Amino acid sequence: MEEARSVSDLSQWIGKITSGKIRDIKEITLETRLLGLNAAIEASHVGEAGRGFAIVAGRVREVSERVEALANSLQAELRELGDSVTRELRRSRGQRLADLALNAIETIDRNLYERTCDVRWWASDTAVTDALCTPGGEPGDQAARHATQRLAVILDTYTVYLDIWIVDTSGKVLCNGRPASYPGAANHDVSAASWFRQALACRGPDDYASCDIECVPALGGAQAAIYAAPVHQPGGGAAVGVLAVFFDWRKQSAGVLANVRLAPEPGRSVRCMLVDARQRIIASTDGKGLLTDHFSLRLNEEKSGYYSEGDTLCGYAHTPGYETYPGMGWYGVVVDQAA
Repeated sequence: MEEARSVSDLSQWIGKITSGKIRDIKEITLETRLLGLNAAIEASHVGEAGRGFAIVAGRVREVSERVEALANSLQAELRELGDSVTRELRRSRGQRLADLALNAIETIDRNLYERTCDVRWWASDTAVTDALCTPGGEPGDQAARHATQRLAVILDTYTVYLDIWIVDTSGKVLCNGRPASYPGAANHDVSAASWFRQALACRGPDDYASCDIECVPALGGAQAAIYAAPVHQPGGGAAVGVLAVFFDWRKQSAGVLANVRLAPEPGRSVRCMLVDARQRIIASTDGKGLLTDHFSLRLNEEKSGYYSEGDTLCGYAHTPGYETYPGMGWYGVVVDQAA
């Protein structure tokens, strides 16, 4: 955008010089008109002898008026040209902000789509089903220990997760993949959690549940994107429990926003955000207002766009979803404002 900034500066510089030169022209034409007027007055004093001089003085006034009209027209056209350049630069900048906002939310959607695949795949893992139901139909401690080891292996490979929980149908966490890091997770009651209730109500193994970003007390208050899937016995039937994965939201979302490449112009700042369907700030490059503040978007019928408020330019894009993942109704937002 440095080139655009140079064009804007050049346009302003040309406008400034042009205004100065036209002002000089107007001053000269004014002096010329005054001289012509004085000459006409003097010619009238001498009667018939000054008639020819009066004609010349009249022509001088006409020429000066034409020059002034031309200068006014030129000034108006140059002003309109300068305004047009400024509008086009602002339009280009605004569209750039909207494109970057779309790229950010698309990256998040692709990332979270993979989480939906992970949780459904791992919910069918033998170690998970065994932890929830032994051959006799009851939870087993040995199976739970084996499941904990299995989850630990998964977490060592998939480092984007904070933890993984196996939950029985009553909402009790039987085991988690990082008991040393999060000892409070085991036996934790999640029966009131929306993601648990939704997952338990899923109709089949291809379904899953999700919820907006939240701080999880059992994970030390860490911000997490939670995805959960029902666990079924190999033969099918009703769900015997739920598997929940906790995506490390703060770290991963910060990485996505950090990759938004847009250098601020001199004297200005750029803030990149992700906001949920309620327009609550769930990620921001300045780290302010996370999960507490809201950013009121001026939305229109378009899913992506930009608008200006005073000296602030805001580009936004609604979640497009990815593959079978419809998204959560979130928005990518990029704001260009005075520093």
